Amino acid sequence: MEETGEEPPTSAVLLDHCHFSQIIFNDVEKFYIPGGDITCHYTLTQHFIPRRKDWVGIFRVGWKTTREYYTFMWASLPADLNSKSSLQQQVQFKAYYLPKDDEYYQFCYVDQDGVVRGASVPFQFRPESEEDILVVTTQGEVEEIEQLNKQLRQQNQELKDNCVSLQKQNSDMHAELQKTQDLQERLESLTEINKTLEQRVIVLNEENESLKVQKGCRETELLQLKVQNQNVASENEKMGVRLKTSLDHLDQLQAQISVQEKEMEKLTQGDRDRTEQLEHLKKENEQLLLSLTKQREHQQKLEQTVEEMKQKETESARKHQEFTNQIGDLMKRLDESKFFCQELQREKTRLEGEKDLLQKENERLLCYYVCEDSDSNLLSNPTPVQEALQENTGLVFGNPYSATQDIHVPIMPSIKKCPICHGVFPDDVEENVFEQHLQTHILDCPYCDEVFSETERQVYDDHVFCHSL
Repeated sequence: MEETGEEPPTSAVLLDHCHFSQIIFNDVEKFYIPGGDITCHYTLTQHFIPRRKDWVGIFRVGWKTTREYYTFMWASLPADLNSKSSLQQQVQFKAYYLPKDDEYYQFCYVDQDGVVRGASVPFQFRPESEEDILVVTTQGEVEEIEQLNKQLRQQNQELKDNCVSLQKQNSDMHAELQKTQDLQERLESLTEINKTLEQRVIVLNEENESLKVQKGCRETELLQLKVQNQNVASENEKMGVRLKTSLDHLDQLQAQISVQEKEMEKLTQGDRDRTEQLEHLKKENEQLLLSLTKQREHQQKLEQTVEEMKQKETESARKHQEFTNQIGDLMKRLDESKFFCQELQREKTRLEGEKDLLQKENERLLCYYVCEDSDSNLLSNPTPVQEALQENTGLVFGNPYSATQDIHVPIMPSIKKCPICHGVFPDDVEENVFEQHLQTHILDCPYCDEVFSETERQVYDDHVFCHSL
């Protein structure tokens, strides 16, 4: 810090309003050895005009305003801005004023208005250790690191291209600003002659301010991308361990899904056998009572199987939720690396697709069981008319093994029955009343055209939850 003791000009301007591309810092090391002076090299861009009160400060990474500097040095004023050699500047920080901890710091160029015009990459103050000299890794880790470095170099090249584009836009905006300033000087000398031109200059100034704000936002985003790109390299090793753990979880989930697929295949085969049995029962009315007894026993087994499937589905949903939370944590930490995000997103999409297939298959089975349960209830719960006939005449349809049937079967009243709650409605009920009753049992997905019954509340909740992922 300079001997005068004069405080540098600062402001409470946040990062969103700073311009980081007007000063470019060169040859910044990853770390500096404590106890020695350090020299900061930087380059002035052609559109930046330095002033007497500009200064270069050392800030701890994570600073919010220019008041949070650790130490500073006054920036030297170039003698000739048109000379390329004058654009290359440097300041020297004495070892006494430098930080003593191993936190990350960065150089920042601040103008006399307290606005940051450029920032360097982060660095540390720490002695050189053996870790900086020799790093032992396995061949697999080396290949993974090389692949990651290749991806990061591609991303860095894209960022550089974006930076060149932004600098070109900045140059065009500064040219427009210079023209606006020239017009303003001419308008000030001719204020008494032409007041209309003065109003146009005010409008142009307002538009220029809005362009500055937009440019500042873009520069902030560019700086954030640079910092993120630099932090990715330091966290590759930690993320590799976490990614390996996540992949192990994925393998476990895949094994569980394979087991569930085999169980679903068994259930599907059971459904086919059951369908054949139902068709055979329709053709052979003479064995109705015996087949109905077997059907009830088989139905109980299927209900137990469905209950087990529901429990397994609940357990799978819980495990899927835990895995989704783990994936969410990894995605937040790996947001800097597109490579990891894409890999995990593919795995997640595939798992969700498999889960949707399982849910659709489960919904189809549940609908089939509901319809069958409805038919079974009709057979097991006779109507009052049938009960009356049984009390008076025995079997409603007569004895199929009897030679003659003298019992007169009354005509059954025409009714409508709800296939979900088994509610009975007269045949002459209005269609809209019956449809409104059915609508109370139906759950519509707000994201797609899927429809679920009221008994499938858990399946419906899981389906809607999948859309929110």
